[in-house]
Amino acid sequence: MVENSSYDVVIVGGGFTGLTAAYDLTKAGRKVAVLEADSRPGGLAGTFAFTDGVRIEKFYHHWHNHDLNVPELVRELGMDGDVVTLPTNTGMFFNGRLWRLSTPLDLLRFDALSLFDRCRLGWLVFKVRRIKDWRAIEHLSIREWLEPLVGKQVYKIVWEPLITAKFSIYADAVNAVWMWKKLVLRGSTRNDKGEEELAYFKGGFGRLAEALVNAIRMGGGEVYFETKATDAVVKNQTICAMKTSHGEFAARQYIFTPAFPIIARILQNSSDQDWLASLQQVNYLANICLVLRLKQGLSNTYWLNVNDPGFPFVGVIEHTNLDAPEHYKDSHVAFLSRYLAKEDPVWSYSDQQYFEFSLAHLKRMFPKLDRSWVIEYNVWRADYAQPVTERGYSQYVPGRKTPFDNAHISTMAQIYPEDRGTNYAIREGREIAAVVESQLAAEA
Repeated sequence: MVENSSYDVVIVGGGFTGLTAAYDLTKAGRKVAVLEADSRPGGLAGTFAFTDGVRIEKFYHHWHNHDLNVPELVRELGMDGDVVTLPTNTGMFFNGRLWRLSTPLDLLRFDALSLFDRCRLGWLVFKVRRIKDWRAIEHLSIREWLEPLVGKQVYKIVWEPLITAKFSIYADAVNAVWMWKKLVLRGSTRNDKGEEELAYFKGGFGRLAEALVNAIRMGGGEVYFETKATDAVVKNQTICAMKTSHGEFAARQYIFTPAFPIIARILQNSSDQDWLASLQQVNYLANICLVLRLKQGLSNTYWLNVNDPGFPFVGVIEHTNLDAPEHYKDSHVAFLSRYLAKEDPVWSYSDQQYFEFSLAHLKRMFPKLDRSWVIEYNVWRADYAQPVTERGYSQYVPGRKTPFDNAHISTMAQIYPEDRGTNYAIREGREIAAVVESQLAAEA
């Protein structure tokens, strides 16, 4: 039990934004406490252990070869030898078969589209690079922007199934900037052979998060697990202390990094009801991720988009086609990801129900798959996995400032126009740490 402990900064959330902010602030000599509700660090990039101790992320993770923030942090922690950069195989499951789509030549062979439409699809990456100001397309939905560029047939076969699977009930509401940024980033990850290259951290991102925790503690900071922030003690729009499941934590400054609805619940004592309402204006989708550990691989494809209608997941990510099976005691690991509204009946499935439900669909894709291949499985859920960036998002997404004179927020919903990702979480953590450090220095 921690009662009335006093810190320079209390940070709510032990994902990469919160941990990076704490790391930078401890380097600046500040006394920092991180409060994390889970039993391990990393947030959505946190890891779990299979029954034999082999660890892996709960939700699939990698970063792109042009990302700067992850490798910079890894170097600072003296772990740059633990980064692996590899070409990856990508593909699409469409019309009952698997299509390889890793190189420009693969695209030319994709005869589910006419030759003309294949050329239109190939030229798309050059068209999107011509857009320099994303605000010019923010008023458009993905369909309204993309369909005129590639044509109705390309949109229907290639993009519509993925957008529908990704954004569920919000598929027609997401603005074009989200897709534009994805296309720009994916186009810039190709090597000189036209292959996409991705990077991974040996042992998983959870191991990197644990290294951050160690660095914070070595710097004099503290990280508390299974410590859920429940309320704030507020006086005259100043936060005096953070109430948690393990007592109160007092600080001069506070940083909140969870999803907006969670922050709104914690800071419900704010007298600014308009600000609280603005946090609720951003919609989120949940995610269910089935992690399969298999005796055999499903294919040689790392990232397989599922474009056939009627399948319950947006993609099959076969992790051991990026990070070799020998790192997982010669077993194969696949992630099956499904984004959904929590009102969807599937959200209420038990873990076993969801496994059986998904396995039946997976066998439609891979007929040779047998239940005996499954060594074990885990099902992970995230209530607020994906912020929904609707039309005009930049005009209504809340900024970092709060009605409290000693509190800021920094979340994955605020990295726009980028989409959520560990690289940007680290960037945001460094930026919010600099803001808070400046404010602390001004108070001295």
